[in-house]
Amino acid sequence: MWKQLEPTGTHLTYLLLSLFLILYGVFSLFIRNRLHLSEPPLATVFGIIFGPRVSGILNPEKWGLDDVFMQEFTRVILGLQVFAVGVETPRGYFRKNWPSIAIFLGPVMAFGWLICAGFIYALFPSVDFGTSIVISACLTPTDPVLAASVLSNSQFSSRVPARIRHLLSVESGCNDGSSFPFLYLGLSILTRSSFGGTLKKWFLITILWQCLLAIVLGLILGSLANRLLRFADRKEYVGRASYLVFYLLLAIFCVGLASTLGLDDFLLAFSAGAAFARDGWFATRTAESNLASIIDLLLNSTMFVYFGASIPWSDFTIHTDLIPDMTPWRLFALLILILLFRRLPIVLAMKPFIKSIHTWPEAAFCGHFGPMGVGALFLAIEARAQLETDTASPEPRPPPPGELDPRKEKGVRLIWPIICFVVLGSILVHGLSTLAISLGLSLSRPKGERASLLGAETDGLVGMVHSDNEEEDDEEEEGDEEGGQVNGPSYGT
Repeated sequence: MWKQLEPTGTHLTYLLLSLFLILYGVFSLFIRNRLHLSEPPLATVFGIIFGPRVSGILNPEKWGLDDVFMQEFTRVILGLQVFAVGVETPRGYFRKNWPSIAIFLGPVMAFGWLICAGFIYALFPSVDFGTSIVISACLTPTDPVLAASVLSNSQFSSRVPARIRHLLSVESGCNDGSSFPFLYLGLSILTRSSFGGTLKKWFLITILWQCLLAIVLGLILGSLANRLLRFADRKEYVGRASYLVFYLLLAIFCVGLASTLGLDDFLLAFSAGAAFARDGWFATRTAESNLASIIDLLLNSTMFVYFGASIPWSDFTIHTDLIPDMTPWRLFALLILILLFRRLPIVLAMKPFIKSIHTWPEAAFCGHFGPMGVGALFLAIEARAQLETDTASPEPRPPPPGELDPRKEKGVRLIWPIICFVVLGSILVHGLSTLAISLGLSLSRPKGERASLLGAETDGLVGMVHSDNEEEDDEEEEGDEEGGQVNGPSYGT
């Protein structure tokens, strides 16, 4: 009988991962609406508990899952998520709110990039500024997966004005792709290219080819896909079940096309999603389906379980001649500084210029909710690939010591542990913020005015404008209805 048992790593992964998803799915409404928790922190903690650090059951390294797998897995997750954000963007949103989005993609991202680089440079004396700005570039984007877990349809998100949810959602969809210029400029500085050569390559390759062409191609592709699907629907060539299959495969096609052409995967996917659903027709045709949400839950939860099991705990303490100052207390100090100063000060400073933000509490909320997650992991692998092979394809494992130029080797050794530590902190802090905010606001009220249960609180968050007759909110709600986005498919919900 005992010989029949086969508790291999793969078999136990099927067992444990499905068990987690079953339990979360069964109690998902209670977890989200009563406990104010989402799947990323829970899945990450689950991965840590069953990973090599604790129980040792889930061990990605032992199974041969390397940097190449991490790069492609995060690429697909992000591609699907930013495509979904593009699909869910209300009709006419960019036309009305582009100045607010531009501030978040410009000054806010640039400030976060430079301030994070300054913290890394100050806390790790062995790290040069070139390496610092490459690492900080990985931390510039707001992660769309984590943002969706906070801003999706839940009891907490209903207490946040729609214009704030739209602003943060669209920003998270755009800035994963918008972080490529920061990353590649940092890589050029790190490798000590000439100023003229650096600027020329950065403008021609990164800005024009990778970013601008990706946007244009995405808009064209999304529009053509919309026309194709509408034609097939009008002729009754397409079955009902094929709508969402088309949706998912189009997102993956965008990622495959962009990666094949060397374009910005996420700008292309986001632009295609926005163009594909620009008239709201697709959302109205798929309003009854939940397939997209199911697949999204499976992929996102699997990603964070995998991340929890892959955290490089031993690399958080590195004592070598090349890197003598990697210690846990420095990483904790870096995490605290990044969470406090990466976004909050600049969003507060720019509040008078951001039309979508009406009050200071709203500015503080937007400044706080800039989580770092899957996007940072992808960019970290992208940076390591450029330093290891001078291409977008990484080595399965970092090269042995001494094979790379010391400046490149230092970057290769430091990027992954620093990014993983900050991402872990961001998952826990931002994932638990909804609970902390709800609990704090509830306890601040007199006992007679509190809801009987924490999750039963329905009043809008204090200090935010929730008036339904506000002109801007009315315009956005009309855009939602005209665009058919009210009941559309929702990744991350």
